[in-house]
Amino acid sequence: MEHVPVVIVGAGPTGLTAALMLAERGVACLLLDRFPEPYPLPRAVHLDDEVFRILAGLGLAGDLRRISRPAPGMRLVDRRLRVLAEFTRDPVGPHGFPQANMFDQPDLERLLRARLRSLPRVTIRGGSLVYGVEQPPSGPVRVRYRSVEDGTEHTVSADAVLGCDGANSVVRDALGAGWEDLGFEQTWLVVDAVSAEPLDTYDGVQQVCDPVRAATFMMVTPGRYRWEFLAREPIDVPERIRPWLGAVDPASLTMLRQAEYTFRGAVADRWQDRRVFLLGDAAHLTPPFIGQGMCAGIRDAANLSWKLAMVLAGSADDRLLATYERERRPYAKTMIRMAILIGRVMTGGALPRLLVRAAARLPGVERRATTIVWPAFGRGPLVGRGGGRLCPATLDPRLGDGFALVASGTPDALLVRPDRIVAAAGRGVDPRMLAAAGVFVRPLRYN
Repeated sequence: MEHVPVVIVGAGPTGLTAALMLAERGVACLLLDRFPEPYPLPRAVHLDDEVFRILAGLGLAGDLRRISRPAPGMRLVDRRLRVLAEFTRDPVGPHGFPQANMFDQPDLERLLRARLRSLPRVTIRGGSLVYGVEQPPSGPVRVRYRSVEDGTEHTVSADAVLGCDGANSVVRDALGAGWEDLGFEQTWLVVDAVSAEPLDTYDGVQQVCDPVRAATFMMVTPGRYRWEFLAREPIDVPERIRPWLGAVDPASLTMLRQAEYTFRGAVADRWQDRRVFLLGDAAHLTPPFIGQGMCAGIRDAANLSWKLAMVLAGSADDRLLATYERERRPYAKTMIRMAILIGRVMTGGALPRLLVRAAARLPGVERRATTIVWPAFGRGPLVGRGGGRLCPATLDPRLGDGFALVASGTPDALLVRPDRIVAAAGRGVDPRMLAAAGVFVRPLRYN
């Protein structure tokens, strides 16, 4: 039986990022994806500065700038597109990159795959339909899959399996995990189009707040646009998109996709069973109103990859892996609830809109709202009092990709790389000893 250290089921942005991060740490991976070729249609369109920073750490900053564009933020508007509230985003945020970035998902996936092809430890097998994941009481996990092309069946064993296979995850079913419903489910029509003539519109995201005709509009990249319409009534697409077109004839647009989707808010009730893990949409579903669906999956990959690499290398035991769900699940729930709140404002009638308009006038409300969406990790084995947040991006060139201890006391912060100290801490050394010497920073820059 073929054996690889890690099998990743699903080669979307989450699975590709996890493979990159593991391969960079010396862990060989096999990615199995049901599509023979990368999925060609646009899906995710937004990444924030934290995710930009994560991908930049993989050497992709220049390529990301090439395929994306900074966006000025988000506006909540009424049916006539009059502004109710505005959330601005800086061209250079605290993580060193634009706070909001628009892109086309196929472009991102091509970029990630190209980077993976330069690494010797990763294999991608498209057209592989996974139908079974078995984890015996001892020994490796077994993954069974079928070739889409000829129907042949294969089995591969692995030390760990990452389920990055979306909302209908086979891996989640194998875990026996269910959904914790967070109380949001709506059907929306998503329309992606190309216009040869640029539309004279706000180049951020507009959320139309209306209980019947709620909508979202955004320019993805120059010439490419997306609309999303609450499907509570039959939708005449040319009529509904006309407010954004000005003098442009709706018939001149090239329609890439018109498809109905069910937007849900939910989290899996368990994300791990020993060496099998859930990431991305397999672990959590978020309405798209704050553009955090794909971002959350990449954060999952960033949180788990270094921990799994340490365990597979024998530098830590499986207790380290248990911190993945403990840290990411509450964080993901907070983000989903914020997205649901925006959805309620968009579709909940006059009172929510009045409350948002009043709140938007209060000083500091935008900053506080952003803090809610990007909270700190709760206290736990890896997070002490006041920790759980990302360190300043200015330290990234010196932090490397391992553990670090940042000490103050000189005009320029003294930086050392105490990878071995962390291993000792796991064997009983009081973490407060490290805190007394400075700020303890773990891989991916969280303190």
